[in-house]
Amino acid sequence: SYDRGATVAGVVGVGRLITGMDRGLQGMCVNERRHLIVPPHLGYGSIGVAGLIPPDATLYFDVVMLDIWNKNDKLQITTLSKPERCNRTVENSDFVRYHYNGTLLDGTPFDSSYSKDSTYDTYVGTGWLIKGMDQGLLGMCAGEKRSIIIPPFLAYGEKGYRTVIPPQASLVFSVLLVDFHNPKDGVSLEHLEVPESCKRRAVTGDFVRYHYNGTLMDGTLFDSSYSRNHTYNTYIGKGYIIPGMDQGLQGVCMGERRRVVVPPHLAYGENGTGNKIPGSAVLIFDVHIIDFHNPADSVEIETVYRPEGCNVTTRDRDFVRYHYNCSLLDGTKLFSSHDYEKPQEVTLGTNKVIEGLNSGLLNMCTGERRVLIIPPHLGHGESGARGVPGSAVLRFEVELISMEEGVPEGYLFIWHGDPPASLYEQMDLNKDGEIPADEFSTFIKTQVAEGKGRLMPSSDPEKVIADMFRNQDRNQDGKITSEELKLKSDEDQEKIHEEL
Repeated sequence: SYDRGATVAGVVGVGRLITGMDRGLQGMCVNERRHLIVPPHLGYGSIGVAGLIPPDATLYFDVVMLDIWNKNDKLQITTLSKPERCNRTVENSDFVRYHYNGTLLDGTPFDSSYSKDSTYDTYVGTGWLIKGMDQGLLGMCAGEKRSIIIPPFLAYGEKGYRTVIPPQASLVFSVLLVDFHNPKDGVSLEHLEVPESCKRRAVTGDFVRYHYNGTLMDGTLFDSSYSRNHTYNTYIGKGYIIPGMDQGLQGVCMGERRRVVVPPHLAYGENGTGNKIPGSAVLIFDVHIIDFHNPADSVEIETVYRPEGCNVTTRDRDFVRYHYNCSLLDGTKLFSSHDYEKPQEVTLGTNKVIEGLNSGLLNMCTGERRVLIIPPHLGHGESGARGVPGSAVLRFEVELISMEEGVPEGYLFIWHGDPPASLYEQMDLNKDGEIPADEFSTFIKTQVAEGKGRLMPSSDPEKVIADMFRNQDRNQDGKITSEELKLKSDEDQEKIHEEL
């Protein structure tokens, strides 16, 4: 047979072979080698074979058994390894991606996906595979390894396949199922950890910040936000991310951990992307939601404690002292006024603090405590700030320590009644026709002490008075003349006339 370059195939024990060969092959194993001595009466007898085997010849055969099968054989499936978790197994019409080594029954290799550095990708149960593989892949888990022995009538039968698979050959496949999906599949969700308190769930149009690990079904990591030490920030439901994640992030809670399994038709499809996500790959995202907000959100205010008999509350332009703790929604602490000797001080409505904090400090009583949830457009925006990530929702715990009534915008001092009719003469304490800084300061302090007016509240009244003096000293010569002194109400009226 070696000279002919082809193996001999035949059925044993049905009279199609010489009796000696029929008996000599019985009980052989694949790859077993035998030396058979066949006497003439079990060979070609007294007739022989004309021109080839003389009469009464004893025959010697050196035989190696390459393959055995029976028409009653079925697939032989051996599970080599199987993952602990297996939520679903292969069914007909599923699309599978698998690696394989293919050998004949004697171990001769004929093909391997590993040598092509690419999985074999196909549908199951639709006639695209030989019948034995169609059957042998059913019931497999992603990550499972199987040995599948296929008799020839479930493989390439009498014809074989090209030069690599001889006729009537049994095939042995060592298969590793990388992943599979069905074209009808949607996104699969697994809620790994959901906070006990979930006041709100994300919906289309929300802006979400989350960390994730992205893996293939066999566990291969293809991307991770953790490796960049930066959350992935995006709108959901608006087409900015793959459709599967747009769907998979709907309804998340802040702080939730969720596994999102995305079939390829809702991810990167048949072509894949880059060199890490192959075509037709199922993607698994383990996500941790840090926070989310909507561009239409306002400040969320929760009153933790409000004193009884609270009649006076803060308004714009009031000067307030307050303590605060500031953190991200995942609990990461950012800043605290308790790290300093004194409480924080600010005049409300002067753009000295972020807009959301300013809003959250309005209408508070002294001693009141609040929790403020501030969306980024009322906080530090897309760019963030030193120590504050971009687009971060902030959580403030605030306590109002004290407040002082403010003055209208643009004013440093206001009268509680009408100002004196002869203001300049009263302000000129030594009656020398000019008002230096010390006279001006003494006069203003007297008005405040007598309750006739009040300064814009500040931790430094002297600076406020100095600013007032500088505003009135028009030529900056260190004294105010009667021509220079003007009430702000008169200045505003002059501006109106100028515009007219």
